[in-house]
Amino acid sequence: MRLLPRPWWPARVPLRWKIAALAAATACLVALTVGVLVHLWTAGDIRDRAEMEATNSVYSAMDVYRRTGTLAGGAELDPAELPAVLRHPSDGDRRVAYDGHVEGNLGPSVWGAQRVDGPGSPMLAVRINMSPQLHDLRRLDASMAVASLVSLAAALPLAVYGAGLVARRLRRVAETAARISGGDLDARTGARTDGGEDHARGRDEVTDIAATVDLMADSLGRRLRIERQFTADVAHELRTPVGGLLAAADLLPPGETEDLLRARVRDLRGLVEDLLEISRLDAGAEAPVPARVPLAAVVREAVARTGLNTEVETGERGGPGESEGSGDFGGSGESGDPVETDPRRLERIVGNLVVNAHRHGRTPVRVTVAGRTVVVRDHGPGFPADLLLDGPRRFRTGATERGTGHGLGLTIALGQARVLGAELRLDNAPDGGAVATLRLPL
Repeated sequence: MRLLPRPWWPARVPLRWKIAALAAATACLVALTVGVLVHLWTAGDIRDRAEMEATNSVYSAMDVYRRTGTLAGGAELDPAELPAVLRHPSDGDRRVAYDGHVEGNLGPSVWGAQRVDGPGSPMLAVRINMSPQLHDLRRLDASMAVASLVSLAAALPLAVYGAGLVARRLRRVAETAARISGGDLDARTGARTDGGEDHARGRDEVTDIAATVDLMADSLGRRLRIERQFTADVAHELRTPVGGLLAAADLLPPGETEDLLRARVRDLRGLVEDLLEISRLDAGAEAPVPARVPLAAVVREAVARTGLNTEVETGERGGPGESEGSGDFGGSGESGDPVETDPRRLERIVGNLVVNAHRHGRTPVRVTVAGRTVVVRDHGPGFPADLLLDGPRRFRTGATERGTGHGLGLTIALGQARVLGAELRLDNAPDGGAVATLRLPL
């Protein structure tokens, strides 16, 4: 397969240079248009003046010839160079014609001619050389070209500067929009929209775009605040009835109904606790309590609390290839290098990731600890494309085949990772399966 040559221009051309190039092209087009129009108008004026001079010269020479019989003012009778169009006129009127031939030192000329005594008589002709006028025209063209180049050289830096101002304002708007899309809902462009009539006169399209971005951020912030407040209110309102249900379930006689009711109430209590935790994370009310703890031991404890069959690989004994089952979490006394983090929140993140892997993926589920990184991987269908693109959404679990749930596990894990200052990355393995990678900060 023959590779196509790479283009010489860069893949991304800044807007300021595009505007400057457009301004330069416009200036060149205007200069060319003005130069052509001036050239055509001057050339036509030169020819009109030459024809008028030829007509007047023929009139004066004819008057002298008829009175004295002599030729004056450069007049000639039937000259050999007379254009054919003037040799055989149908009447005796004065006529002019342009001759573009160049002979010797004579350039293009305008001829004026008239018969001396009517048809059949000789032609009295006068030749007006246009070389000086055409030389002046060439000098005018050169002057126009130099003036255009000087104007272009002076205008181009101004165009670059002006385009830079516009590009800088647009870049500020783009950076603000990127911060808003990244979750910083307090970011604003600083565009004023309430400056009255005087300020409105100074507004332009960039200001309108910036104001629209600010309004969009305000609207999005209001909607998120309403959603967060609704979540917090629902969680708090449900906490009391759920506690009452738990107390009522304890009064039921033992049996299958009592067990089923207890399981459903426990699920409902877990949902309420998750909602309360999300509301605290949204409000920014969570703060880590750091401590120096062995990372591998905390991860093993978190996996053990899930009660799910999960492999744990660490580099403590025999290298990173060592594998431990979920039931082998104690007794070795080896806990690896300690890290400074909040162990309760770390356990919460790892536990949610392991539960999510078992609920929506397929076994084997493996947890790997290496340095300050914890990787949880399953062998199921992997994360949905929309989740990888937009991140997890509460009360949404993706495709039906991924199982059931209220979709809060990954949301809580990401929120707790932000509290710890850690990075939680969600991805799919090349050979299948979802991969969640947690990197603790230094």
